Amino acid sequence: MSDAEQPMDANDANDVREEETVADDEFEPVQVFPESEEMDLRPGSDDCYKCSTCDTNCPVAEVDDDFPGPKFQGPEQWRLKRKEDTDIDDSVMSCSNCMRCDSSCPSDVPLSQMHNTARGEYVENQMDKLSREYVRNRILANYRTMAELGSKVPRLTNFVMGNSLVQAVNEKVLGITSEREFPEFAEETFREWWEKRGGAATSEERAGRDDSRAERGGPQVRSEDKRVAYFHGCYSNYNTPAVGKAMVRLFEWFGYEVVVPKQRCSGTPMFANGMLADAKRAAGINVENFSGLVEEGYDVIASCTSCSMSLRQEYPELFSYDGTASVAAHTYEALEYLRLHEDLEAELEDAEVDAGEFAYHAPCHARNQGLAGQAVEVLDGLDGANAEDVGDSCSGISGTYGWKDEKYETSMEIGSEMFEHMERTDAETGMTECPTCAMQMEHGTGYEIRHPLEVLEEALVGEGSN
Repeated sequence: MSDAEQPMDANDANDVREEETVADDEFEPVQVFPESEEMDLRPGSDDCYKCSTCDTNCPVAEVDDDFPGPKFQGPEQWRLKRKEDTDIDDSVMSCSNCMRCDSSCPSDVPLSQMHNTARGEYVENQMDKLSREYVRNRILANYRTMAELGSKVPRLTNFVMGNSLVQAVNEKVLGITSEREFPEFAEETFREWWEKRGGAATSEERAGRDDSRAERGGPQVRSEDKRVAYFHGCYSNYNTPAVGKAMVRLFEWFGYEVVVPKQRCSGTPMFANGMLADAKRAAGINVENFSGLVEEGYDVIASCTSCSMSLRQEYPELFSYDGTASVAAHTYEALEYLRLHEDLEAELEDAEVDAGEFAYHAPCHARNQGLAGQAVEVLDGLDGANAEDVGDSCSGISGTYGWKDEKYETSMEIGSEMFEHMERTDAETGMTECPTCAMQMEHGTGYEIRHPLEVLEEALVGEGSN
């Protein structure tokens, strides 16, 4: 395997080998809309019997009468395209990629996979590459590139992006809404903190370990049995490093050896904007760097539910890199992993924290992984903290969707139910595992938003942790 701590640029990504065969058919990627006339779909994808359950669970279709819904975007378009050579309907770009249709379908039709593939074909073959929409979507989809530059001079970037004139220009020129406050960059990224802590250093302390692990380095705890590789994602690295720090400290408190390999964006915003070539490059790097760690006994942990969803579901559905299946099978959301492998209830019995009341929102991508409400259940056993679930409505922002000027009002209308439920609780602080849901919650209510990992770290690890 390649050294997971060494950076890989875009050119290197082109060298990542695509596997010719896949051991497990469950993870075999398919082409829903290939250029050939053959339509090879995952088993069961043609089982749609038009019950319209997906449409009734679609938050966009609920508020936008012009959006035909996920049934049309998936099975109906597929059937139409199989019969005749037709273009992809441009309404596919109005899908927010919340993926609620997947979990609601009684026949397990791979709706989001079909949407992702259709969106990719639409962008590749039908969208004007010089159009404002394409340029805007490409910028939003590749947030990591902008964040990497902006985080070099965070104070200056925050000042410029927070300027109302700059926001007005962005809206006029690019179509990025001026209604939202641009997320601030941290003065120290998570990876900078990790390296200062010893994460990238090679020391005499590691001399007894093999070279690849020594260079990967950084764990404060050594373990042959309890090992995790942290997929921090873009937002926890550049904007909210406190979440990443909480994750590391909490897992180390439970005795886990934590490593943080080099990585790219999970690809979630790229899937949502039809930038599949960009997503494929990022996936190649991530699979290459994490699959070797999985072979060494590490599980992959994400603190963002959209990141874990991407590695678990979208990678194996769309790509066939060597190691994709093993990464998907060993990826977990952080709190989910602790609940599966540790006795959290017992540990929290004697713990206490002065956190107060929380209005908790379960992200759509958490619900799709069966993780809805897990934070509420965990905090029920913690003295000094209480979380009230504010319902199963979508937050409405759906990553980059709510940042588009033409989608802003739709985004806020979808989120209105969540805002109302939050304001009905006794809480004045919100809680969620998704960074963009956190943006929407704060934007719609003015509440401070925290991640469940931050509260657990405060309760169990406490003050004075490095």
